[in-house]
Formats: sequence, C-alpha cells, structure tokens
Amino acid sequence: MADGPPDQLIDEAERLTRLARDVPDQGEAAAHRRRRDELLSEHGYIARYREADDTLVLNPAEWFEDGVARTERMDDLSRAVELPLSDAGADDEWRDVESHNADVVERVDAHHGPVHAANVRAFADFMGNHYTRRVETASRRELREFLDEYYPRNAWPTDAQKTVVEESLRLLFETVDAELPDYR
Repeated sequence: MADGPPDQLIDEAERLTRLARDVPDQGEAAAHRRRRDELLSEHGYIARYREADDTLVLNPAEWFEDGVARTERMDDLSRAVELPLSDAGADDEWRDVESHNADVVERVDAHHGPVHAANVRAFADFMGNHYTRRVETASRRELREFLDEYYPRNAWPTDAQKTVVEESLRLLFETVDAELPDYR
C-alpha cells in the first residue's frame, strides 16, 4: 500500500482497538483508544471504529475537517485501511496457537522445571492473547513489551520467577531451536 501507515502501526492500532473493545473497565478502554490515536496521529492517520460490522478503519487525517469526512480530499482510497476485528477463523487460529504454545510450555517444564515453565506460560499467554502468535515469533519490541509492561502487571510472578525470567525466555527459544531477538 503506497503512502499507507507502517505495518507495525497497523498491528498496534488493531491490538489497542481490540483491547479497548474487550476490557470491561471504561477508563482502561479510553486509555487504549487514546494511545492508539496518539500513535496514529504521529503518522497523520485517524481511527474510526464501525461497531455495526466490528471494523477498525484507518484514514489519512487530511481527509477530515472538524471530524467530518471531506470526499473532495479523498484522492487515493488505497491509503485507507479497513481491519475486520471479528474473524470467523480467529477462534480456530487462536486454538492452534495455544496448542503449540502449551506444548512449548510442557517441554520447558520437562527439561528446565516449573519456575521456568511458569514464566514461559506467562509469555505464551501474552503472545497468544495479544497477538495470536506462536511464542518463537516474538519480535524485539514484543519481548520488551512483555518484560516491561505485561509481566510485572499481569503475570503475578513469584520472586523466584522474577529472578530468572530472562533466562526463561532464553530457554524457551533454545527449546524451539529459534534465535532469541536482541531485546536489550
């Protein structure tokens, strides 16, 4: 797509929109929408959520004036991005990812013990629930997000787990014979 938003921005906008849509706390939902809108604004885009068909639409901000779409400004419609958030195959895809990630957790548990397995389970939950992806496909940015944001707030790690979380990630990647991205 020429002159469209970067793929990473699209992915993050979709992730934040799904979080805003799915969290029960309205304050948290608003925070996710604000973060999404800030990121999009940096690239000259705005988001619209069509509740009727559960679709996130990203449009160039210059197409709008005071929140109203100006059709005479819509020069190249390929610059717009529509992301259906309800996908008929999403549940099946998530199940496949979860099955794979659960297998990796079991392998880590068998070879390295329950403390590392608990950390890998937390990472599997993060990758599966936030990105619907296998653990070994994590990027540098996703590893940082996990360690800096998700893990301290959502994993409820024990002191023993906290001490070895980075080692657990190394063991995870070693277990699946994949290269651990340099996230430091």
